[in-house]
Amino acid sequence: MAGGNAIRGTRVGAGPMGEAERGEAAPRHRIGYWCSQGHETRVAFATDAEVPEFWDCPRCGQPAGQDAQSPPPAPRTEPYKTHLAYVRERRSDADGDALLEEALAKLRARRGA
Repeated sequence: MAGGNAIRGTRVGAGPMGEAERGEAAPRHRIGYWCSQGHETRVAFATDAEVPEFWDCPRCGQPAGQDAQSPPPAPRTEPYKTHLAYVRERRSDADGDALLEEALAKLRARRGA
């Protein structure tokens, strides 16, 4: 049997609210974006807002453009590089050999060899 509580199941803001209480909504238009996977995303913008050229697809995360026939290509992901790979980009093998010989010479001098 239900109790006599008249506000049971309600919460703040649950009543009928219309534009009279919230104010008028800004005029909007919906722009379609398509990613390279063929997903369509429709985003609502205010009519006076600047519309971005690209939008991230919420389904796959790839960039999406406004042209359905030629969406932007998927970004090329670089493989993970180790510290050694970055060092080899900056230094040639000859530079590395020279640095190694210099470090070994200092070590030998400290040890007295």
